[in-house]
Amino acid sequence: MWSTDGMAQTRRLMLVHAHPDDEAIPTGATIARYAAEGVRVCLVTCTRGERGEIVEPERDRLGALTPEKLAIHRETELADAVELLGIARHEWLGGAGRWWDSGMVGTPENEDPRAFARADPAETTREMVRLLREERPEVVVTYDEHGGYGHPDHIQAHRVTMAALDPAADPDYAPELGEPWRVGKAYWSVIPREAVLRMVEEFDFPISDDMPGVPDEVITARVDGRDYRETKVAALRAHRSQVDLVSGFFRFIVERPEFGYEHFQLVRGERGPAGANEQGWEDDLFAGLG
Repeated sequence: MWSTDGMAQTRRLMLVHAHPDDEAIPTGATIARYAAEGVRVCLVTCTRGERGEIVEPERDRLGALTPEKLAIHRETELADAVELLGIARHEWLGGAGRWWDSGMVGTPENEDPRAFARADPAETTREMVRLLREERPEVVVTYDEHGGYGHPDHIQAHRVTMAALDPAADPDYAPELGEPWRVGKAYWSVIPREAVLRMVEEFDFPISDDMPGVPDEVITARVDGRDYRETKVAALRAHRSQVDLVSGFFRFIVERPEFGYEHFQLVRGERGPAGANEQGWEDDLFAGLG
């Protein structure tokens, strides 16, 4: 908590993710921890996952759904995850269904005029500025420029978020959207290269090319959310059409203690004091803010 003129104010955190389930995978423990500590958490989701893969055993039940009906189903899954994580406000960028899941690189879905990857930058900037000015977060989190693993929508979420930060603070940009707001700190959610290589070695997951990770010297913050790991897993389980905790990739990693640690790279704002770790990373995304 912080105080201005004797009035207590709640810390505010905004996360921008591409699809339902993305909020839980790299940032679920961080969200749950801050929400439990009284931080107001706002999640912005850019698409409804219309083109996302359906995992077993849900494929038999949902595989015949049209993209629109699958999207509606995934809306309900995300609503369950939002409640579990303690998120105070959830918004679909531009409204539910304004932009569609673009599919993976090189697929026909990339060419759909509704695809998020093809969205008009002027419109996405305006929509993101509106949310930034309404919510007025001190800290914003999104993906790095690679989108973590190269998905077009993750990369687009990165572009859209970063492109909106300066206009949101500019009083001459769209004053009808509200009072200007300057975000104190912006982070990219990242995964350590060492963790990627360990998964390749221990579980024989061929992911190091698509998900390269980042070296330790790029990381600036690590949030210890181990006490909220079970909440993170429960949120993943809510996304049952997309996440297989029985036989898929996540089966091997959700039980590991480090699944509760989440890593970030500060890209705007001043780095705060280091936490109690040998790497000198922050252990609080609000570190250094007044």
